[in-house]
Amino acid sequence: MTLNTAEIAKLLAGEVLGDAHAALTGFATADNAKPGDLTFAETEEFFTAAENSAATAIIAGKNSVSAKKILIRVDNPRIAFAKALAVFFPEPKFPAGIHPSAVIAQSAQIDPTAHIGPHCTIGERVKIGANVILQSGNFVGNDSTIGDETNLFPNVTIYSRTQIGKRVRIHSNTVIGSDGFGYVFDASFHRKVPQIGNVVIGDNVEIGSNVSVDRGALGSTIIGKGTKIDNLVQVAHNVEIGEHCILCAQVGIAGSAKLGNYCVLAGQVGIAGHLKIGHRVTIGSKAGVMHNIPDGEQWLGIPAQPDKQAKRIMIAMQRLPDLFKKIAAWEKKLGANE
Repeated sequence: MTLNTAEIAKLLAGEVLGDAHAALTGFATADNAKPGDLTFAETEEFFTAAENSAATAIIAGKNSVSAKKILIRVDNPRIAFAKALAVFFPEPKFPAGIHPSAVIAQSAQIDPTAHIGPHCTIGERVKIGANVILQSGNFVGNDSTIGDETNLFPNVTIYSRTQIGKRVRIHSNTVIGSDGFGYVFDASFHRKVPQIGNVVIGDNVEIGSNVSVDRGALGSTIIGKGTKIDNLVQVAHNVEIGEHCILCAQVGIAGSAKLGNYCVLAGQVGIAGHLKIGHRVTIGSKAGVMHNIPDGEQWLGIPAQPDKQAKRIMIAMQRLPDLFKKIAAWEKKLGANE
């Protein structure tokens, strides 16, 4: 793809400082850029590297100037970077139609614009919307619904009665709607509690690879619109995740926990069952959450606590070796017994 700097600036809602007709044929980092490439810089360090690179033009902040390079100046270089990548590296296109190896129930309703790839299985009464992509090896259970422009990467499994919104992306080997982990001890064994609910996923959700989202025991497990879930995450039965949340890799959320909107859970956070996490809460990596968290707070640690308290404890723990030495010195001085 070849566009000039003025065309790219228009797509990015930016302005050109320099030659508005210079041809741009690719996008690369400063250390890999060649003539014709566009690069970006959001810090002084990156800007210096970009100026000294072979790139033709740089996406940079509004106040940036350069005697060496053409600039496309924007309000937020990071956002412009994401938009530019989508221009130079568009998503692959999948033609409408159903592959001969797909197995589809007669009662399924599939929009004619959908792409059903090799070895997909679609159950009874499934509804698949416009421009949906099932890439290959996908299983969609009975009575499920998949909204327009949703993309299932290879080998995604969707259990029965799952409801998926529009423009959802689910990556390979993820399982949506598997049994919740529900048992009750009966005399001498663990009796399984049937899990008869489902999973509901809102619009514009993205779910990484090897994620498990369990269906509700009764009712639904819910993932709100705009939420993004990283790889290797476990969402247990009847969990409710609000809108526009970020869940990083290896997060685990126990049954019936509820998260508000715009929450951020860093890597390996664990949340105990039946807790309520407020809106705009941020939880640091590896935190073990065992209490409800009010709106807007930041928590850290094992067990998780408000960040200021957790940091005080961490600092105090770092001082423990010196404190023990002082105590030992005082005991020796005072002649204390061991």
